[in-house]
Amino acid sequence: MKTLFIRLIGFWSVLLWSAGLVVAAESFPSKPITIVVPFAPGGATDAVARIYADNMSKTLGQPVVVQNMTGAGGTVGSRYVMRAKPDGTTILIGNLGTHVASLGLFANPGYDPVTDFKAVSLIASIPMFVVAKKSLPVKNFREFVTYLKEHPGQLSYGTAGIGSTAHLTCLYLEKLVGSQAQHVPYAGTGPALSALLGQHIDYVCDAAGAIVPQIQAGAVNGLVVTTRERLTALPDMPTSIEAGYPEFIVYGWIIIFAPKDTPNSVITILGDALAKAAKDPEVRDKILAAGSELPRIQDLGPQAAAKLLNQEIERWIPLMKSAGIRPE
Repeated sequence: MKTLFIRLIGFWSVLLWSAGLVVAAESFPSKPITIVVPFAPGGATDAVARIYADNMSKTLGQPVVVQNMTGAGGTVGSRYVMRAKPDGTTILIGNLGTHVASLGLFANPGYDPVTDFKAVSLIASIPMFVVAKKSLPVKNFREFVTYLKEHPGQLSYGTAGIGSTAHLTCLYLEKLVGSQAQHVPYAGTGPALSALLGQHIDYVCDAAGAIVPQIQAGAVNGLVVTTRERLTALPDMPTSIEAGYPEFIVYGWIIIFAPKDTPNSVITILGDALAKAAKDPEVRDKILAAGSELPRIQDLGPQAAAKLLNQEIERWIPLMKSAGIRPE
């Protein structure tokens, strides 16, 4: 009898919890929404999150705030959102580091990037740049590749750490050209850029953001952008296709994720708000001015985002393994 009573209590608890989610979904959003950025303020990912948050506040009629929660390559903030109440009020900015590289870096990141979250939508693609220090004796990307091949293991590049988008991009470049360089990991993209400006490293594979104004000012030697088309912010910079390396297409994508049990109706509302923001001219201008790209119409929504995530896992995890990176 006691066992039956305990089971009934458990049953009614689950039923009430489910009913609470249904009510929350029907009234969503009824309170402020937090977008967790699992990285420090000031980076490209943080900037994109804030641009979208401002627009979503107007669309949803509730404050949408950005909360930075750093640690362990973005896994601290990701775990926080995974455990959050699945009512749509706590969502995550996820990227290549949090949802792909984490699988190759950590034996137990504390979450499964695919099954512990629901993808809401891709919100931006961040182009990657190969940028050299001013004193490196190369004028363009072709000359850089030749120089890299002629000096195997002698050049150095800086990144935000092992498994970062910048690190994976540089590894991919090494694989394509058949040469290696010395990896110098820093505590973030800011210190890596400072090292480049100070001539302490030879080049970086950096994402759009703080590097763009440095390229525009001529403080560094911008060699190539890893995109299909030239960027509005840097119309004179050739793409990797134009430079003769069509395989060297790399984007640092940003996807909004929600906890796995978030109702589909809430996912739809969030997705619609994100899509509306992506079509807003003011959002578009800000994203493009920062050197990033907005998603194409066919790339919006949960299904497209989930498909992109699976494709990126298949692309990058084997590369990490071949580079000798093992989960710890």
